[in-house]
Parts: sequence; structure tokens; C-alpha cells
Amino acid sequence: MNPEVLLSRIRVVLCRTSHPGNIGAAARAMKTMGLSSLYLVQPKQFPDPEADTRATGAVDLLQRAIITSSLSEALVGASYVVALSARQRDIGPALGAPRETVARLLSEAERGDVALVFGNETVGLSNEEILHCQAAVTIPTNPDFSSLNLGSAVQVLCYDCRMAAFAERPPHVDAGVTPFSSPAATHDEIEGLYAHLESVMTATGFFNPKQPGRLLPKLRRLFGRARLERDEINILRGVLAATEVRTGHGRKG
Repeated sequence: MNPEVLLSRIRVVLCRTSHPGNIGAAARAMKTMGLSSLYLVQPKQFPDPEADTRATGAVDLLQRAIITSSLSEALVGASYVVALSARQRDIGPALGAPRETVARLLSEAERGDVALVFGNETVGLSNEEILHCQAAVTIPTNPDFSSLNLGSAVQVLCYDCRMAAFAERPPHVDAGVTPFSSPAATHDEIEGLYAHLESVMTATGFFNPKQPGRLLPKLRRLFGRARLERDEINILRGVLAATEVRTGHGRKG
């Protein structure tokens, strides 16, 4: 199925969010990863200018956000629901890792709408809310500092959703920038560099053809590892040509 269609079927549900800025940050995180369906369950303060400010270019998601009075209402029509939880509960689904859980979520999205549910910034999801979900996921943070901002948590899971939807190969942004790399150098271009380099080293006294040692093979190995590009060959030969002019050892023929 088209990856964009899969991503459009993923609802991000924020429950009882206390700070409007976190709603804006979550919207921005969603849009950068191609998700667009935002549900807000009993937000403490929304709409709010702070949410718009934190959303940056994703204010359109805030404008389309659906506000509900309960999690059940936000999940109407969703066939598979994943809760984010920092700990295993006595009741409810077992905690899974992000990659494997998101893979299952995307598989279910092929059949219809699915949802990722995030709890309040301070207390997370309640046990009752967890029971509305068929799966749970935790983000493996540093045990010595496990605090994770709501917007950051949304970003992590939305990123995994995008990677899974595009089979780990999402399209890159084309900003119209000229590529930094150039075509790979051909065999004859590389050989021309070696010949030029040997000539300059000989003329300047750095290399003695009568006692070559292993200098030339080592230089070949060095440049071979570099996988030279055509532009790089031209730069190196330009340096050599400037050296010849400076030292008066111009090449003949």
C-alpha cells in the first residue's frame, strides 16, 4: 500500500495534555514525519497561542485537530490502538519495543485507521485508558534520566512509523541544492593523477626513481581507499600544476 496512505491512517491521540506548547510540538513532530491526524482528549488549554508558536509550520494540523471528551470517543473507528507507557502495568498489554510495535501498527493500518495514544505529561495514561489499547510500547531511555518530553516522544514514534511505512527508505527532501559530490573518477583519470604526482615528486627531489621503495604503491593504496571523484582529481592536479609553476618544474610534453 502507498506509504502516505498508511501514514494518513495513523491517529495521534494526546490525553489530558496540560501544556498547550506540547500540543504544538507534537503537531510539528507529526508533520515532519508525514502524519496529519491529531486528536486531543480533554486538553487543559486549547486553542492557545503557545501551541501555534511551538507548531511552527504545522498550525494547519492544530486547526484540524479533533477535540473529544473521552478516549473512547477519540478511538471510534480505529481498529488497532497502541499506548505509550513508561512502565509495565499489572493489567493491560505487555510493553513492546518501538520498532516491532510500530511494524504491527502499520500492518493493521493496511486494513483501516489505527492510533498511537499518549498520556498526560506528568502522570501518563491511567490504567483505565491503557485498557482501551490492544498494544503498548515504551521508549528505551537512559535509566539514569528517563524523563522524555511529550513532543519528543511523539517525534520518536512518528519517525519509526515513517521508516516502517517506507520500508526504511523514505524519500529525501530535494531543496534544489547542487550535489556536493561529482562523478567517480575513471581509471584513466586516476592514472593521469599518478603520473602527474610522480613527475612532480621526482622534479622536486621528494621521489628518487632509482630508489623507489614502496612510496608509489602506498600512494596508490591511499588514493584507492578514498574512491576519488572527478572534481577531486582536478583539484589535486591543480595543486600539482601550481607546485610546478612555483618551483619552475613545469611538465614537458
